Amino acid sequence: MRPGITSRARRTLGEDVGIRRAGARDAKRLTRLVRTSRAYEGPYAPMVAGYRVGHDYVETHRVFVAVGETSARLLGFYSLILDPPELDLMFVADDVQGAGIGRLLMGHLSNEAHEAGLTEVRVVSHPPAEGFYLSVGARRTGTVRAAPPAVMWDRPELVLPVV
Repeated sequence: MRPGITSRARRTLGEDVGIRRAGARDAKRLTRLVRTSRAYEGPYAPMVAGYRVGHDYVETHRVFVAVGETSARLLGFYSLILDPPELDLMFVADDVQGAGIGRLLMGHLSNEAHEAGLTEVRVVSHPPAEGFYLSVGARRTGTVRAAPPAVMWDRPELVLPVV
């Protein structure tokens, strides 16, 4: 098995999973992944209803995608901002959550942050995702208050140490 591929993901998905830098051609698929996420149903739906991951965003930020190496299927992605250091976006396709894709992406993020000389990365979490970030080593530092009309709820603020 290649380095960086989690055995859990391979076992669950039946194929290797790779991570690569996103390109402008990925923008529509990234937007679809955000807008269709079950994590943003119900009261959270307005947050992503008109959200767009544009070509310009992908070209100017450190956006990385997890893809099935045989199927080329987009399984998840994240975006790392370096200054100030923050995880801007992270989504995993609904049907592969629990397969290790999120952990694979977070491991990659940690490596990218380390190579960029960062010691920690801020994470403002979607409330239901807080447990995931805590499970990968982040620690809670506070709460980011709601900012209507864009965000109608308070969100956990965490810091992920870069090792």
